[in-house]
Amino acid sequence: MSGPPRPRKFGAGALIMGCFIASGLVRLADPGGSMAKAAAAIASETAQVSAEASRERGDCALGGDVGALLAAVHDRERQLRERALQIADRERLLEVAEVRLKLERERLDVARTRLEKTLSIADDAAEADIRRLVAVYESMDPKKAAKLFETMDIAFAAGFLARMRQDVAAEVLAGMPAERAYAISATIAGRNATAPRD
Repeated sequence: MSGPPRPRKFGAGALIMGCFIASGLVRLADPGGSMAKAAAAIASETAQVSAEASRERGDCALGGDVGALLAAVHDRERQLRERALQIADRERLLEVAEVRLKLERERLDVARTRLEKTLSIADDAAEADIRRLVAVYESMDPKKAAKLFETMDIAFAAGFLARMRQDVAAEVLAGMPAERAYAISATIAGRNATAPRD
């Protein structure tokens, strides 16, 4: 009794022969090579799609750089606007300070003018008082005037005697002790000793 039939084994030669037959059938089925062209077209499209994808990835990366650059530009513009506002505020403050300074100068000028007038009035009044006193001393008896001048400070007495008429001043000096008369005379003579001659 025999068992079930064993499957037949194909050798290497049969396998090679099968490849040749398959290749021939492919060539017979596609004599113009359209399948090869289609495969080439598919490969070309695949390459184009891959290239476009790479470009898009690059554009996205570049877009990120441009976005960062635009953000930096906007930030710089904001800083410049803030700086411009600060400068404008300082200019306004300087204008206000200049106006105040001008007003203060005008007030000082007015105060100085008033002070000069006051001093001039005071000087005129003092000069008038001195002239009146000189006239009083000139009208006194020379001997009594000499007694009065002996009690005065030497510089003070010299100031009055220098303003008096020469004849009256001479009589007053003659009525004083010699040392006192000499001191007053030296003071009067020394007043203009350092004055320029030319």
